[in-house]
Amino acid sequence: MRNAFHFVAPSLRKVAAILLLISAVAGCSTTSTLNTVEAPEPVSSKHAAIVVDGNGGKVLFQTNAEAPRYPASLTKMMTLYMLFEALEEGRISKSSLIPVSAHAAAQPPSKLHLRPGQSIDVETAIQALAVKSANDVAAAVAEFLGGTEGQFAAAMTAKARQIGMRGTVFRNASGLPDEAQRTTARDMALLGMSLRKRFPQHFHYFSQQSFVYNGKAIRGHNGLLKDVDGVDGIKTGYIRASGFNVATTVKRGGRNLVVVVMGGDSARARNAEVEQLIERYLPSASGAPNLMAMD
Repeated sequence: MRNAFHFVAPSLRKVAAILLLISAVAGCSTTSTLNTVEAPEPVSSKHAAIVVDGNGGKVLFQTNAEAPRYPASLTKMMTLYMLFEALEEGRISKSSLIPVSAHAAAQPPSKLHLRPGQSIDVETAIQALAVKSANDVAAAVAEFLGGTEGQFAAAMTAKARQIGMRGTVFRNASGLPDEAQRTTARDMALLGMSLRKRFPQHFHYFSQQSFVYNGKAIRGHNGLLKDVDGVDGIKTGYIRASGFNVATTVKRGGRNLVVVVMGGDSARARNAEVEQLIERYLPSASGAPNLMAMD
């Protein structure tokens, strides 16, 4: 993804005229097309979005896609990446038990309300992260795999660099507020594509709308899964500093997209934007799989 920037030096002799020009330009907007994919800055400074062809990796649309944003619970996409990697490398199994520390149990909601000294199996932990976005489970997984949550966050950041996420820094495993924890819409799209490509056997967890824990049905937050044809993941997120975020994958008729929208004013507005982007750009997506490479 390349952005061209054009700078115009003001004339010192015509300051008044330039101030009028700046005022006029500030009221203008442009329309994004496939050939000119950078859209104007929206009213909300939290907003960012990107649409990527899931087969060919071509960026079909973007706005503020490389501007720093707070990931919120999209962070758990990387937590799950690390958990899936540990499974594939044989370091753990789905029946492995994850101990729950006082630190993990003390995390604020959304959570499973785990207690210190309790344990949770890996299979349930995966579902709790993908469906419920449980912060206590995220912290427990971090300590289980990384020793401490801080050490695990450093490993998450290193993994992000390894897969090409150049604008992301993780400070915790959940996405709970931390001023130093940043990402970009581009990086979240790349992470979504990496999850699907690297772990196709585990990707079905992202399409689950509920799971059973202690005999109780635990329902998820991603309304796109039931409302939009072909959506099969991935993750929603919200903290006050980020607004409403989502990373979404959709497949129809051999075509697929990865869509990331960040900084929505509400879950409904965010989902409506995602649906509009899907309907607009899915017909432009390629129909044949290719190596993952984002332009």
